[in-house]
Amino acid sequence: LLLRFCSLKVLVIDGNLNVLHQDNVQFDSELSDFRTQGGVHIHSDRLTVTSPVLMWVKALDLLLDKMKRAGFDFSRVRALSGSGQQHGSVYWKRGDLLMLFSSQQCLDLQAAVGGALRLAEITGSRAYERFTGNQICKLRQTRPDAYQDTERISLVSSFAASLFLGDYAAIDYSDGSGMNLLDIRTRSWSEVCLKATAPHLDQLLGAPLPSTSVLGPVSSYFVHRYGFSETCRVVAFTGDNPASLAGMRLQQGDIAVSLGTSDTVFLWIQQPRPALEGHVFCNPVDWQAYMALLCFKNGSLTRERIRNECAGGSWEVFSAALRNTPLGNNGNIGFYFDTMEITPPAVGVYRFDGDDNEVEVRALVEGQFLSRRLHAESLGYSIRTRVLATGGASCNTEILQVLSDVFNAPVYTIDLSNSACLGAAYRALHGNTTTTTTTTTTTTSTTVVKELSSQRISAAINQNMLIQFIMTYGTLSFYFEIFNMLGSKD
Repeated sequence: LLLRFCSLKVLVIDGNLNVLHQDNVQFDSELSDFRTQGGVHIHSDRLTVTSPVLMWVKALDLLLDKMKRAGFDFSRVRALSGSGQQHGSVYWKRGDLLMLFSSQQCLDLQAAVGGALRLAEITGSRAYERFTGNQICKLRQTRPDAYQDTERISLVSSFAASLFLGDYAAIDYSDGSGMNLLDIRTRSWSEVCLKATAPHLDQLLGAPLPSTSVLGPVSSYFVHRYGFSETCRVVAFTGDNPASLAGMRLQQGDIAVSLGTSDTVFLWIQQPRPALEGHVFCNPVDWQAYMALLCFKNGSLTRERIRNECAGGSWEVFSAALRNTPLGNNGNIGFYFDTMEITPPAVGVYRFDGDDNEVEVRALVEGQFLSRRLHAESLGYSIRTRVLATGGASCNTEILQVLSDVFNAPVYTIDLSNSACLGAAYRALHGNTTTTTTTTTTTTSTTVVKELSSQRISAAINQNMLIQFIMTYGTLSFYFEIFNMLGSKD
């Protein structure tokens, strides 16, 4: 099950990981009485976004009714799990999901623990307005009566699990890592973070549990209404990003790069190395391991813009430009942030060397992937591993060859369109087995990924290119200030 703000999705697999059934409910069109846009209500300040929780409850019944009408036999379901949009919070008093932007609360939290880097070392991330702890703090300060009347605080994922369980479901380690409240090393709530956020918060959150935990049997409501077996297990739900890692079936040391509108980098790591940019979460598959996450806002849309400007709108011409230019691009580097970037926080197009269109095409792609590698290394990535590529641009062999060159690793492609929902199904199977090893990892190389290319670039050339990029990239803040003063982006 996957609960995001725009839709609710379900995916069913068998013991051999074959997909048996898929369905979804689109909130705006199928539950139009709630008058949402993209599944949410945007408030007058244009910053506060809420979603009617009763809409989610109704969507669950609607989705299961669809499956029942289609003849789905719920009695065969041995276990279920799910994932929810990360960072959102549900306050258990008649149900209002509050996503409140809280810049001051972020600053206060960072100050309370000793700075942004110290907060990242404890919780895996510096303070972010969208993270749940800061939403809770904002609610307590702006609506103290509502906070006082709150009996329980859930994440979107644990709220959905609570519906199936018929009781408050625990927050899992992995989704709990996205709150700025969980100590990712002790896997318990950080006392200093709780104290800086709200009083008695540990009582409202409940104790977190490993992401592979079985919470209990499905509630009698689903047994009687839909025919679930009384022995059907509810495995802890987690966030959509951790579930995606499970859905992509990463192994230890793997890195996955999703090439979409935004580019997202996932890493399976054994030891956390938090930084001011990116996030480190507890691993949803192996509770003793970790995952790192990096999001880059300027992805495919920026590549499409350069394709239109430098390749006449043709991906064939774009690909030819990559084939015709050398690794390293003869030192030509560009930084392309069409919209305010997340990693790093910067905006503008900065071209330090001007040349022809083919050079600019490679400058864009090489610069994007060098940035991905540089930030991934700060969180624990090392060469001599596998890179798994997914998303729209993963069908372009030349783009993936640059990815392979930059990361100095073989690149594999994944034909996967619903990784978070699929990951939830894998985790249900994983949680229902007595072994703690496979399911989400052992079949990776044979059933999910295929090798793209055997071409390897020597580490020396790759390292020299990376060193040059780091030297330039490290001075970006200085260049950004100069360019902004001059009012120029080129």
